Amino acid sequence: MNRDLYIDFAKGLATLSIIFIHTAFWSGQFYIPAEVRVFSLVFDVALFYALSGITSGSDIEKTFYRLLKLQITYMIFVTFLFFADYFFKVFGLSFFSLESFQNFYSTFGSKYTTTDISTEPQWQNLGNWYLHQYTNADTFPVVMGSFWYLKVYFILTVFGVLILKFFPKHINWFIAICLLLTLIFNVFPWFYPTGQVGYVAFYLGIFLIANRMRGKKIPDKVIPLLYGLVAAAIIWMFWYYGNDIFYKINRNKFPPKIPYIIWTLFSLVTLFVLYNRLKVSKENLITHIGKNAIFFYFAQGISSSLVYFIVVPLQEKMPWWVLMIFIYITNVLLAFIIAEGLKKVDSLGWNVLEYLRKKTAL
Repeated sequence: MNRDLYIDFAKGLATLSIIFIHTAFWSGQFYIPAEVRVFSLVFDVALFYALSGITSGSDIEKTFYRLLKLQITYMIFVTFLFFADYFFKVFGLSFFSLESFQNFYSTFGSKYTTTDISTEPQWQNLGNWYLHQYTNADTFPVVMGSFWYLKVYFILTVFGVLILKFFPKHINWFIAICLLLTLIFNVFPWFYPTGQVGYVAFYLGIFLIANRMRGKKIPDKVIPLLYGLVAAAIIWMFWYYGNDIFYKINRNKFPPKIPYIIWTLFSLVTLFVLYNRLKVSKENLITHIGKNAIFFYFAQGISSSLVYFIVVPLQEKMPWWVLMIFIYITNVLLAFIIAEGLKKVDSLGWNVLEYLRKKTAL
């Protein structure tokens, strides 16, 4: 079966969008206007859950094997990250005083300034990362700040494949339950749960809707209706919540509430409209990014942390939009280089595990 390059292309564009979002909301907090940062959320993480739904099936063994491989790749990456952070601190404290090193970390802003810099390895952090408790990595704060997606992905993929396997004739009912729970949590916010329930209820609904779209094509005559409904929803949002809700979209993302959900509808409708309509016949740079999306996702956390040290000295020396374009291009280039390096780190990690397997086999 030929690989659907549209899926890779869409993943690649979604990855580039995530890099822009993290460019805007992290280092961009110092110079990018709030309006631009909010607009960056139009094409957001919901696309990845939809694309996962399109490509997922009911094969439990295959899905669990894929998740296991992802978990191991993730553990290899955070192990690399842990030692990179640790050795950077050891190196830094060997040449600089603790005070000057703290000033160095203050580049990330007061929210992420570390107060406990030590040459002693914090092994508990590595253990927490393995178990998807994303305590901060001082040298690369954007990495753990963007990893909430991964935990939700693991959870909804498990629930999703179980539903597809054991309840194939009742998928629509589960979609209705997910959407109803999301509505209940928003209408009655005192019921809104902490933890992952709110995230999974909404994104699992997207996952299942996308799975129902698998292999299908939205009729041409339905497209204007869909975009009309999206426009009506956005107009209602501003009417009901007031114009100030525009600046609060990001606050409604964690966990997803009605304003943010409405804000994502345009990207989701566009994804489904172009599915089986836009033909991508040849591989290109964007499909390459899509094929290696997980490594670019890991890499952009590092690159989005590094660009802070370019933004701070340049933010007063050029117009904000020029700096934004420059930083975004720099971020993409850094992410590309780091992603290629992480692929080699991942390959090395798997080789080490294979060596240990052979040495410890009975």
